[in-house]
Amino acid sequence: MDHLNLANEEEINSFDQALGDFRDLRMDVDRFTATRLQMGIYGQRQEGVNMVRIKLPGGRLNAPQLGVIADMLEKYARHDVVHITTRQDIQMHYVPLEDTPAVLRHLATAGLTTREACGNTIRNVTACPLSGVCPRQHVDVNEHLDGAVQHFLRNPLTQQMPRKFKISFSACESDCAQGMMHDMGIVAVRDGDRFGFKVLAGGGLGHKPHEAIVVEEFIEEKDLLPVMEAIISLHNRYSDRVKRAKARIKFLVDKFGPEGFVEKYREELGRTKAALATLEYPRGEWSAGLDSEVPGMGAPRHVFAQKQSGYYVFPISVPMGNLNVMQLRGLAGIAEAHGLHDIRATQDQNMFFANVPEAKIEILRSALAELGLGEPQIGDNVVACPGTSTCRLGITSSTILAPKLNGGSQDLKIRVSGCHNGCAQPEAGDIGIYGEGKRMHGKLVPHYQMYFGGNAMAGGALAIKGPSIPAARIETAVARVKSAHLANGEAGESFSSWIRRVGKEYLTGVLADLADVKPEELDSVLRDHGKDGDFKVLQLGGGECAGVSQVKIGSSFFDAAHERNYRDALKFQRKFEDSAKCAEEIARLIGQGVSELVGGRKYDGLVEQAEELRRVLPTKSRLSRQLAKFAEDFARPAAELNDALLTEWYSELDTWTMEAAEFCLGFDRQLDLAGALPLAASAKSPAQRAQSSVNV
Repeated sequence: MDHLNLANEEEINSFDQALGDFRDLRMDVDRFTATRLQMGIYGQRQEGVNMVRIKLPGGRLNAPQLGVIADMLEKYARHDVVHITTRQDIQMHYVPLEDTPAVLRHLATAGLTTREACGNTIRNVTACPLSGVCPRQHVDVNEHLDGAVQHFLRNPLTQQMPRKFKISFSACESDCAQGMMHDMGIVAVRDGDRFGFKVLAGGGLGHKPHEAIVVEEFIEEKDLLPVMEAIISLHNRYSDRVKRAKARIKFLVDKFGPEGFVEKYREELGRTKAALATLEYPRGEWSAGLDSEVPGMGAPRHVFAQKQSGYYVFPISVPMGNLNVMQLRGLAGIAEAHGLHDIRATQDQNMFFANVPEAKIEILRSALAELGLGEPQIGDNVVACPGTSTCRLGITSSTILAPKLNGGSQDLKIRVSGCHNGCAQPEAGDIGIYGEGKRMHGKLVPHYQMYFGGNAMAGGALAIKGPSIPAARIETAVARVKSAHLANGEAGESFSSWIRRVGKEYLTGVLADLADVKPEELDSVLRDHGKDGDFKVLQLGGGECAGVSQVKIGSSFFDAAHERNYRDALKFQRKFEDSAKCAEEIARLIGQGVSELVGGRKYDGLVEQAEELRRVLPTKSRLSRQLAKFAEDFARPAAELNDALLTEWYSELDTWTMEAAEFCLGFDRQLDLAGALPLAASAKSPAQRAQSSVNV
């Protein structure tokens, strides 16, 4: 299988420079934090060390990449394991900040990147892990996933969004990638004799879980990227940039209502379809697929026959998603020795080898046993986030508790998160829990909020919220729910169906005595799992899941860069009126941004904005004079527009954009507009652009 090379040496050099500026006090902590997060480097509870998050689109990797990850873990991390996440990333913890540029450079030698793995960006794009080998699939969605990754990575539209954005791809209607809980879910579907995609948007877990709504029941392959860009543009344009807790796209569905949301999306889609009309799009080989076993949202729970006759998927259980150096190198060695070039990390924190000939299945079992690894076993479908082991937001020790839990003979999905942000996806588990603190009789007691019956695949629903149980009693609570299901479930009834049949009140009753703590019982519940002292929630200044608010002027320039891409594409198509509207928006965005930067106001009209710019920035009069000229230019009738005229205007607009950028960079020397400026300007580093600032 071909693997994308997503690394970029120039941006690693820029990050290295930013780190030097930060250490030499030429860059403040907020600016550097934003830069660091953009490069996938996340702060930990522990000072001076960081988590490095490696993006694996669709969870795919190969033996050389495993080897490089092992080398980095051994050489730079003050910790002995990497961690597979529910977003099919691999995370390396306890990396000293000064070593992060070297880690990024070594990862890049294997085509791996951490770019936009954190921050207000499109995070790692996930997929049903069996895409390409599943008998049920309509198409290998990895082709479309790769096209989307290449289109949106480093795209100006996605660099300074209001908040993070998560996307999934599924290869058939079963939706093993769980589009329901994503900001956007893409699902390959069949409509009679036609094949295409269903598109979901507005899902999310954590704070106020939402199930996604259907935005498009069916679109053709050629419309996928424009539809995706329209939804992302909707998020970028309308999501709240002030109230961070309300900035996910799921809250836009609440704000506009489902019908209003779709109406706004249609407005954006008209623009994106026009601007991207000549864009090459990913093409797959489509088929009806077989009505066979649904493998599920993670690695198969057993050796699984592929659509390719004679070949199998061999699943590997990775307890708590953790692999040490020896295991990483061992897996790479097995893959190399047996020609297994397709390795995948899965949403249940496991892995698998694809394209395994039947003759090699027993050989793999023996080789994996030597690494302390094997196939999934009944009951071990347990997922945990890092919790208080490393995460600044962690409240409870999820990594200590999770190995004590078991899905039992029903092989239930157990999901354990250390806080309400829910990185272990508790609302999508059969039994999901997240950590919180509750005051009882004057003391802070560690608790786990329980969820039941979650299934984010097609036909499912997010979990029902149950009671909050003291952490010391959570093992008993999980065992009691499993026993109740065994005793009262009907033949062939799924756990999710049973939960909805018996209802929330029944579950609350089953667990009532565990939720209640009498004064004389208080001492027995004061400690979290693995802790010797009484429970406390450390105030670490918050986590970095929400990224860092960007400087407004930076967002103005990146939004303008997105409009510039549309402007040029539409001009090439000779859609002169539409192109000119994009150019007018560029002038408006930058005029507003510069005015706000120096304490002025924003106006929708270019004439008013030019006057405001003249008032607040009299020493740079050319900026306001040129903006006033643009107001006259863009007021010209559409019938007068032609290629030559627009070429002249756009040259002036790009020169003005650079002049505005040079002023802003001189005003704020920590500002980084790399990737946001016209081509001639973006070739320079931020420092060079600031040094070349001219009196405009």
